[in-house]
Amino acid sequence: MAKTSMIQREVKRAALVKKYAAKRAALKLIAANMELPMEERFKARLDLAKLPRNSAATRLHNRCQISGRPKAYYRKLKISRIALRDLASFGQIPGMVKSSW
Repeated sequence: MAKTSMIQREVKRAALVKKYAAKRAALKLIAANMELPMEERFKARLDLAKLPRNSAATRLHNRCQISGRPKAYYRKLKISRIALRDLASFGQIPGMVKSSW
């Protein structure tokens, strides 16, 4: 099990990303528009830099929803390989069986 503080940090980052997504996208469009004057584009870059760092989507890290494990994460299932194996062993995932040969 991951530290609770790390899990909560990721939850906080996800909330900030969602909160500032529209504002960040608008500022990026202004900053990338070469038809606008340079001063206006520069001001958009400064405003973008004033936003919280944790509001950038690149700061997010995928974590298992069951254990909070940051590595060996399956995006489709949103859980780690270890949690997947445990659920499969207890028969809680339909159609999944442990291999044997």
